[in-house]
Amino acid sequence: MVIADNLSNSSRIGVERIEELSGKKVTFYEYDICDKSLVDELFSKEKIDAVIHFAALKAVGESVEKPLEYYENNLISTLNLLDSMQKHGVMKFIFSSSATVYGNPQKLPVTEDMPLSWLNPYGATKVMIEQILTDFAYANKSFKAVALRYFNPAGAHKSGKIGEDPNGIPNNLFPFVAQFASGKRDKLMVFGDDYPTPDGTCIRDYIHVMDLAEGHVAALKAFDSDKNMNVYNLGTGKGSSVFDIIKAFSKACGRELEYEIGPRRPNNADAPASYADCSKAARELNWEAKRSLDEMCEDSWRWQTENPNGFE
Repeated sequence: MVIADNLSNSSRIGVERIEELSGKKVTFYEYDICDKSLVDELFSKEKIDAVIHFAALKAVGESVEKPLEYYENNLISTLNLLDSMQKHGVMKFIFSSSATVYGNPQKLPVTEDMPLSWLNPYGATKVMIEQILTDFAYANKSFKAVALRYFNPAGAHKSGKIGEDPNGIPNNLFPFVAQFASGKRDKLMVFGDDYPTPDGTCIRDYIHVMDLAEGHVAALKAFDSDKNMNVYNLGTGKGSSVFDIIKAFSKACGRELEYEIGPRRPNNADAPASYADCSKAARELNWEAKRSLDEMCEDSWRWQTENPNGFE
């Protein structure tokens, strides 16, 4: 396995722990794949059979504040990878897409054939890249791509050795709640309680990161499909509100978590509700999520308590 990462929001210690848990050696390059010369160098050095592209900026709120950074990083990195893959004859590509490609869904649960749209620059980059992959696959009949539309990844490895360790203030709900529960954050803010949902907070489909990892393994086996471009929802098919998460996390950490209600995030960046229909992945990839919301909270809490300062 070869990993390339610029470590802008990650740690080399994570690579070491992957080796420890898997018992396998990882070849690591501290490369920024927005640097085309480094991407070409990597493909020249290593024999690569397939690419899984995770390298993206991914925070909805931050993308509204820094749209140019998101367009530059997410689009250029993908174009560089595809160009080098074409030069070196690597024709299998798995892309980390997102449920944000559905914008504000007109019906629930969300199915892969629904129209695509977006509510923020982050979502826009995912829609654009899926179109790039579709066009590239059409022009190159030997190229096969799978776009995995993640819903909301949460949790950590059950060992407590690998988890989410974002720089600065977390943009995602789970790591923020975990840091608040541990005393690392002063307050827990809920962005809006006036959405058209049963309890007024946004509803999302949270999926355990280990289920997500198993989805990628399943997708690697799907390249035998006749289609050059495939898309799959990866979620649980169940929606949980922000208040549901706070309640479940309170159970995991053994105390009631207090919170404050704030305004919605700017520019209507959040859809009121989104959860997946994952029947296509079950049918074609023989994959389905197995882990519960309680497990996501328990594993996140274990990671947080055993690594209070992340990978440091």
